[in-house]
Amino acid sequence: MYSTVDTFRTPQGVTLGVEHFGDEAAPLVLLAGGTTMLSWPDALCEALASGGRHVVRYDLRDAGASTTVDPDAPAYTLRDLAADAAALARGLDDRPAHLAGIDVGGMVAQVAALDHPKAFSALTLAGTRAVAPGPVDDDLPDHDQAAMKERFELPKPEWSDRASVVEWVAAGAAVFGDDSDAARTTAGRIFDRTPGTSRSVQMANQLGIVFAGLDCQPRWRERLPELAVPTLVVHGRRNRFFPVGCGEALARDIPGARLLVLEQAATAIPAASADEVAKEMLKL
Repeated sequence: MYSTVDTFRTPQGVTLGVEHFGDEAAPLVLLAGGTTMLSWPDALCEALASGGRHVVRYDLRDAGASTTVDPDAPAYTLRDLAADAAALARGLDDRPAHLAGIDVGGMVAQVAALDHPKAFSALTLAGTRAVAPGPVDDDLPDHDQAAMKERFELPKPEWSDRASVVEWVAAGAAVFGDDSDAARTTAGRIFDRTPGTSRSVQMANQLGIVFAGLDCQPRWRERLPELAVPTLVVHGRRNRFFPVGCGEALARDIPGARLLVLEQAATAIPAASADEVAKEMLKL
C-alpha cells in the first residue's frame, strides 16, 4: 500500500517524523512507536488502512525523523511526550483519534489518554505495562532476569557500523523470543533513518534507552480507572521483557478493557498476527 512520509511541528516547536497510510479523510488511528515508528509493522498499518482508517505512525523525540537533541540527558518528561501525541492528533484531524502505543509508546499512550481525554476516542496498548522504568509494583511480573542477563552479556556492537548493529539487535531479539530475521530487517531500516551513528543516538533509536532517563512522575497507574474510552490490550504470551501478567493487569485496571493475548508472540507484533490485531482494533 502507498504511504507518505513527512514531518509535523507541534505548537511547542517539536518536530515529529510521521508516516501516513490510507485516506486522510478517514478516522485517524495514531500509532506511537517504542521509540521509532518502525516498532509498528507495515502489515498492521496496511491492514488498518484497508479497514477504512487513516493510519499515522510516528517517531518519539530522539528517534528517527523527530527532534533529536541529547539522548544522554533528555530535557523533557513523559508528560511532554504525551502532549506531543495529543498535539499531533489534533493537528491531523478535528475528530478524536484512536491512539495506540507499543512498548514504551504504550506508556506514552496511557498518559496521553489520561491527560488529554478529549483528543482520543479509543486506546490500544501493546506489549507494555502501567509503571515506568524502575521498581515494579508487587503485583506485576518483572523482566525475565535470565533473559536480561543473557541480553546484557551479548558483545556490544560497533555503533557506527550498520552490520554490527543489525546483528546485535537480531541476537537480542532471539533472546527475548522474537523473530531474529524480522528484527534484523527492522534494525537495518532504523539504522538508515537514524540521524547519526554516535552510541547514544543509535541506542536511543534501536533500544529506546533514552526512556530510562526521563522524568516519569507522577505515577499514573492509580488514574487508569478514570479512562472512559474503549480500550484493547494486546500482549504476547512469550514476552520476557514485559511478561504477560503486565498486560493482564492493564486489562484489569482499565474499565471495560479487552485483552488479546497473542499466543506465539513475544515483544513484537509478528506480521502473521497483523490481521488479527487489526480486526480487534477496528472494533473500537
